[in-house]
Amino acid sequence: MSQSNSHSLAIGYILWIFGIFGAHRFYYGRPISGTIWFFTGGLLLIGWIVDLFLIPGMDHKADMKFREGPYDYTIAWILLTFLGFFGVHRFYLGKIFTGILYFFTGGLFLVGVVYDYWTLNEQIDQLNS
Repeated sequence: MSQSNSHSLAIGYILWIFGIFGAHRFYYGRPISGTIWFFTGGLLLIGWIVDLFLIPGMDHKADMKFREGPYDYTIAWILLTFLGFFGVHRFYLGKIFTGILYFFTGGLFLVGVVYDYWTLNEQIDQLNS
């Protein structure tokens, strides 16, 4: 079985720059540690520095866990990160109703955006199966 390349190593390192907020951990499907990093400043920067060396492993595990398909993980994550408040990532995933709902409610008052940070990889994986 060939290995998929669902997540980008380069994007992982770019997100690592904002790693004290857990961005790279969310991207690689690790929402619990992403949340911990968000609230602790990357575990007081120590975990953030260690992650510089752990990213290749996180990328490999994400590639093994999540399927490639018609929906690109990187595009969806970029849309969520920069336009999630407007629901653009939901439009991209074909979720028109919730995209409109997010657009008029500020991502359901940001609660929906936080939910999507926790579940976006699984949402895409389900659509790609």
